[in-house]
Amino acid sequence: MLESVINDKCGVFGIYGHPRAAELTYFGLYSLQHRGHESAGIVSSDNGQIHLHKGMGEVPQVFSDPSTIKKLAGRLAIGHTRYSTTGASSLINIQPFLITNRSRYLAIGHNGNLTNSLELRTRLEDKGSIFQTTSDTEIFLHLIATSSKKSRIERICSAFAAAKGAFSVLLLTEDSIIAVRDPHGFRPLALGKFRKSWIVASETCAFDIIGAKYVRDVEPGEVLEISEKGLKSYFPMKTAKSASCIFEYIYFSRPDSKIFGENVDKVRRRLGRLLAREHPVEADIVIGIPDSANTATLGFSEESKIPFEIGLIRNHYVGRTFIDPEQKIRDLDVKVKFNPVKGVINNRRIVVVDDSIVRGTTAKKLVKMIREAGAREVHFRISSPPIISPCFFGIDMPTKKELIAANMSVQKIEKHLGVDSLRYLSLKGMLSMSCLPDINFCSSCFSGKYPIRIPSINAKNRLSKI
Repeated sequence: MLESVINDKCGVFGIYGHPRAAELTYFGLYSLQHRGHESAGIVSSDNGQIHLHKGMGEVPQVFSDPSTIKKLAGRLAIGHTRYSTTGASSLINIQPFLITNRSRYLAIGHNGNLTNSLELRTRLEDKGSIFQTTSDTEIFLHLIATSSKKSRIERICSAFAAAKGAFSVLLLTEDSIIAVRDPHGFRPLALGKFRKSWIVASETCAFDIIGAKYVRDVEPGEVLEISEKGLKSYFPMKTAKSASCIFEYIYFSRPDSKIFGENVDKVRRRLGRLLAREHPVEADIVIGIPDSANTATLGFSEESKIPFEIGLIRNHYVGRTFIDPEQKIRDLDVKVKFNPVKGVINNRRIVVVDDSIVRGTTAKKLVKMIREAGAREVHFRISSPPIISPCFFGIDMPTKKELIAANMSVQKIEKHLGVDSLRYLSLKGMLSMSCLPDINFCSSCFSGKYPIRIPSINAKNRLSKI
């Protein structure tokens, strides 16, 4: 993606039944780093003794001291890597959260967004709950703690039955791991096996790094308890029509992951091929915006027969930008991240494939960079439709006022970017890419049609401040 203004909330990883649970969790989180880079944390259980370490920064930064992992003893662990969507980026919001309730420990890590968080939070506060964080994840803990149900698993089930929105969650107790997925299945959550240990993770690429085998997805609406008794499933939530986030395929998930039943790489290639069929163009080469658009670019090249070239080099060591917004050094932010290969681009007609355009600011700068590298023509092809609406289900996306496609026609965007042509994949084309007939996708950011009721504007403003 051209712009870093869209971010997924986080990634979760958990393991039950391995003597080096925290170490394996570290590697799992490392594989899920693309899902969040603001903070990371791991909590482990060692015969009822709970150990926790978390901090701001990327996974290697938070766990830079080798002794840290050794202190996280136990055969059970869950980990979390975060990018905030609700709740500020600060120490108090780093997950996993850990509490004691009824003299027992409970930890939680969450990927997603609750659409009724304001309603639930207000209700809980009116009953006396005191919140320690500004994250909607804490709401689950209060719902569990205030439940009148007798057993812990019943209290957990009742808490999630009250929640609305997107949530793929891992909980850790002294002797179990519990995985929960919302009834719409907005966010991915997979179950795997490593020798005699059970693994749960946001994406299967986290299984690959430790040699675990994919078993199945955690089902929408499922509460999956993993303990010494094995696996036990509960379905306390009302059944709902599936609404898996299609943006997971387009951008968020790693191409080597399998989510929602399909390999991400294969889906992105199909999107690229569909894009080439819908919007052919005469050109000398096709290049992609690294890294998320690489696979769709290959699909476009295969279908169009236009040679694929590496025309942009991405600096993978940038991290967060160090440039002061007040500095009068225009375009440097893009040049820090990308550099054109002039020998490839000079005096050629270029097709540039990307997965999406958000605000258009970075795209405009990149087009200028490609022009200055000598391109005769620049044709933009986007492997998704125009983004016209914000997301309420776990993606940090700009408001409608900031989305360029919500305020300009394709022709105006084309002129604004300075390209010879701009074409998006159609909504119908995008939705036809799946080979799974039983799955439905949430495409609300492209259509403006939400699968569940969303907060009012006032609620959205409040949510953004919580």
